[in-house]
Amino acid sequence: MFSTLNARLADVGVETATIGFFSWLGITYSIKVFWAPVVDRLKIPLLDRLLGKRRSWMLLAQAGIATGLYLMANVDAVSATEMLALCGLLVAFSSATQDVAIDAYRIEIADERLQAAMAATYIFGYRLALLVAGAGALYLAEFWSWQVAYEIMALLVGIGVVTVLCVREPAVNHFAAANDIADRVEKEALKRSHLNPRLARLIGWFSAAVAGPFMDFFRRYQHYALMILITVAVYRISDIAMGVMANPFYLDFMGFSKTEVANVTKVFGFFMTIAGSMLGGVLVVKYGVRRILLLGAALTAATNLLFVLLAQYPPSTVTLAVVVSADNLSGGVANVALIAWLSSMTSASFTATQYALFSSLMTLPGKFIGGFSGMVVAGFGYAEFFLVAGLMGVPAILLCIYLIRHGRQLDALAPLNHSERNGEETAAGTA
Repeated sequence: MFSTLNARLADVGVETATIGFFSWLGITYSIKVFWAPVVDRLKIPLLDRLLGKRRSWMLLAQAGIATGLYLMANVDAVSATEMLALCGLLVAFSSATQDVAIDAYRIEIADERLQAAMAATYIFGYRLALLVAGAGALYLAEFWSWQVAYEIMALLVGIGVVTVLCVREPAVNHFAAANDIADRVEKEALKRSHLNPRLARLIGWFSAAVAGPFMDFFRRYQHYALMILITVAVYRISDIAMGVMANPFYLDFMGFSKTEVANVTKVFGFFMTIAGSMLGGVLVVKYGVRRILLLGAALTAATNLLFVLLAQYPPSTVTLAVVVSADNLSGGVANVALIAWLSSMTSASFTATQYALFSSLMTLPGKFIGGFSGMVVAGFGYAEFFLVAGLMGVPAILLCIYLIRHGRQLDALAPLNHSERNGEETAAGTA
C-alpha cells in the first residue's frame, strides 16, 4: 500500500516532505501489539462459531481493508490530503490487524521445524500481493487512472476472503497458560480485596491478555530478553528507512517512468525476492537461523549502499535492475531468517500477542526514522540519505554476532514447538 501511495503522491506533485510524513501511516503496523491481546483473547460473536478465532479476525480485517481502499480511490490526493490520510489509516489499521491474525495462524498451523518453509511461503504470498498492488497499480494508473487502480485493489481483497473461507482453523489450545495466569490473578484479587467476583474475573482476564505474553517472554529468556528485543528493533532499520524514499527516488530524481519502475522494481524485483526467500529457507535449514540472520543483516546494509552509486549515474534500467536484484535478493534472505527466528520464540498461549510484539519492534524504529526521510533528502540529497541508511545496519550485524555466541543458552530457553505443547496439554487433560 505505502510504496504505491508514495508513488501516487509523487505523481500528482505532492511535496517530498509531505510524502515522507505519509510513511507514518505504517507506524500502525508497529503498534499493533497494543490491540494484539484483543485478537488473541476476544471471540467475535457469530463469526467465531462459524470460522474459529483466527479466521474470523482475518475476515473482519479484510472487510476494513476493502472499504478503506475504495474510499482512497475516490479522494483527491491534492485537495483532500488529510482525508486521504484518514482513509489510509483505516487500511493500515485493518491490514495490521490482519497481520496479527495471519502471523498467529501461520505459527499455529505448522510445527517449528516447518517455520522456515512457512516463512518462505508467507513471503512469496506477501511479495505476490506487492507485485499486484505495486506493479499492477502503477500499470493501471499509467493507462487509466489512480481511481481505477485503487478500486481494482479493493476488489482483489475478495481473493483473501475466499482463501479464509476455504482453509482450516488451527487446532491449538490457546488458553492453557493464559487461563492459568487469569485464575491466579483472580484468586489473588478476591483474597486481598473486597472486589466482587465479576470484577476480579475481569482483572484476571486483562492480566492474562495484556501482561501474560510479556511475563511469559521475560520469564523464559531472563537476562537475554532485552538483547533479543533490541536486536528485533534494529534489524530492519536500514531496509525500512531506505524504502520510504525508493519510489520518489526512481520517479522524481532518476526520471524513470511509472512503467519502467513497475517492470524493474516490482515485476523483476518480485522474482529476485522469491529467489532470495527460497535461498534463505534452504540456508536456515542447513546452517541454522542465527547464522543466516547475520548474513541477511550484512547483505542488507551492503546492498543499501549500492543506491549511493546508482544516484551518481544517469538513468539506466540495466543499472537499476542490478541494484534492485542485489537489494531484493538480500532482503529475501534476511526476511526469511528473521520470520523463522521470531516464530520460534512464541508461546502457543500467546502466539498473536508475542509475535505482534516482535513485528512491532521490528518495524517501529524504521518507520519513525523513515518519516523524516523526506526532510533528509530535501536537505542533503539522495546519495547522502542512502549512505546513512546503509550505515544504520551496522548495529544489527553486531547484535547478530552476540546472538550466535550465546546460541546454546538461547536454545535451552526456547519454548517447545506447537506439536509437543499440544501433546503435553492433551496428556494433561487426559490425566
